[in-house]
Amino acid sequence: MLSPARLAGNGPRAAARARELIASLGLTQVAQRLPDTLSGGEQRLAIGRAFVNEPVLVLADEPTGNLDAESAAVVLELSRGIAAGARAVVLVTHDREATARADQVIELRDGRVV
Repeated sequence: MLSPARLAGNGPRAAARARELIASLGLTQVAQRLPDTLSGGEQRLAIGRAFVNEPVLVLADEPTGNLDAESAAVVLELSRGIAAGARAVVLVTHDREATARADQVIELRDGRVV
C-alpha cells in the first residue's frame, strides 16, 4: 500500500495514513502479504492504496464488485468518509447499496443518461 505514497514522496505521513487505512479496512493481519495471496475481500487493500495519498478525486470502477456484503459496506463507508471532506469519489457501479449512499446519482440506461 505504501508504494504510491513513496512515489509521491509523502514518506512518514503516508506511512501513518496507510496504517490508519489498513486498520479501518480490518486488514491489519494480512497487510504484509503479497497481492496474489489475498482473497477477494482482502483485495480491499487496493482501495486503501487509492486513498493513501489523500487525492482530491478518486475514480472507482465497481469497487464493491467482488466483495461480500460486509466488506462492501466497509469500502462504501470509507469512500463516504473520504467524500465528506474536500474530496470527491466518483463510483461506477451496479450496486444499489452504493448509490443509496451517494450525494448525486447519474443513471445510464442503454447508453443514455436518464
